Amino acid sequence: MKRIFLNSAFALVLLLPAGCGIYTKYQRPETAFADSLYLLQTKTDKADTTSLADLSWRELFSDSQLRGLITKGLNNNTDLRIARSKVREAEATLKASRMAFFPSVSFDADGSVKHHTAGSTSKSYSAAISAGWELDIFGRLHNAKKGAVAALEQSYAYEQAVQTQLIATIANSYYTLLMLDEQLRISRRTLDNWEKNIRALAALKRAGKTNETAVLQAKANRLDVERSALTLEKQIAEQQNALCSLLGIVPQTIKRATLAEQQFPKTLSVGLPLQLVNRRPDVRQAEYALAEAFYATNAARSAFYPKITLGGSAGWTFGSNTIADPGTWLLSALGSLAQPIFANGQNRARLKIAKEQQEQALVRFKQQLLDAGIEVNNALTLWQKSLQRLDVDKKRIVHLRAAVWNTTLLMKYGQTNYLEVLTAQQNLLQAELAEASDKYDEIQGIISLFHALGGGTK
Repeated sequence: MKRIFLNSAFALVLLLPAGCGIYTKYQRPETAFADSLYLLQTKTDKADTTSLADLSWRELFSDSQLRGLITKGLNNNTDLRIARSKVREAEATLKASRMAFFPSVSFDADGSVKHHTAGSTSKSYSAAISAGWELDIFGRLHNAKKGAVAALEQSYAYEQAVQTQLIATIANSYYTLLMLDEQLRISRRTLDNWEKNIRALAALKRAGKTNETAVLQAKANRLDVERSALTLEKQIAEQQNALCSLLGIVPQTIKRATLAEQQFPKTLSVGLPLQLVNRRPDVRQAEYALAEAFYATNAARSAFYPKITLGGSAGWTFGSNTIADPGTWLLSALGSLAQPIFANGQNRARLKIAKEQQEQALVRFKQQLLDAGIEVNNALTLWQKSLQRLDVDKKRIVHLRAAVWNTTLLMKYGQTNYLEVLTAQQNLLQAELAEASDKYDEIQGIISLFHALGGGTK
């Protein structure tokens, strides 16, 4: 009867953890709303599971100068090096949690000397090897290991998130330089045109067809364009310095191509919305944080159950004898079971805290997924609208160049005044600068979309 009771009790101890969720596995929460993350769609992605993010950054960026800069940034950037160090730290933590399943072995030695009043001295020594092993019946070590695995996956995802952000930032900085270069070229070309206009106006003034006011106004407009060119040169220097900081190098001139040489696809596929969960490093990081919180809750439940430890030691004691001739051998074996009965409500409070932290991690995960969808929509809008603006810019520049040509001819023959020429030239300058800016927006939209979809990890 006694044996039946002990067997029943032992079976109850084994079944109890399964019934209380101590060994349950993490499962991804419901993300049905992810199917509606994209408001805008491209022409080819309605039934296509491929995505722009499937490309490596080397395939997307054909500019060899940019590829070299990205490679240098991946090797030198401070934030990325710190992220890689965090990965190694998490790997060490996981290794420690795995080693907790193995017995611990230690060696203890001590000695003492006693001097008696009679003048005699006695010496005693002892040495022992002890071992202890915790039986993980109630999942404390199991959940700690699972939490460490989730923490390691978080660090991997964080490293990838830093890498994708770094690639996108370097690319944006590089193309910002190209845009500023293009705007500076336009400004310098406009300066040359103003020089020609000033000489033409001076000749017309000598012929009595215009006055000194028109010449002075032309000179003032030329100085205004020169001032804008100086501002662009300052912005280029600042942008180069910021890019050098990203690359982890001293400030220097960045070798680069031109904006006109850049080629990108005119059709893009974003893939399925649910792919964001598996591709976006920051979304994965948020989900692994949720998994870690899940296993922390399981570990908090484990604290309500006994802690079973097996231990033993073997050694000897001796007096003035040598170690080879011990005085007394010591052998011991110990099994302990510690069952929490009353801990001032701390275990219950820890469980409640763990549950609340798990709920917070769930909210953050879902919000991260929503934010990812918003980033994709914003990038799609930027890319699509910049393409439409570029079409408008090209047509507008054609008309404005014709207007400048016609008004200049009319002014030479005295059929219009200088104000109309000035207006036409100013409009053309602004249109050309806007075209360079819209071209940059198109490229920025592609880079932002590539990053928003989780690209840049390859």
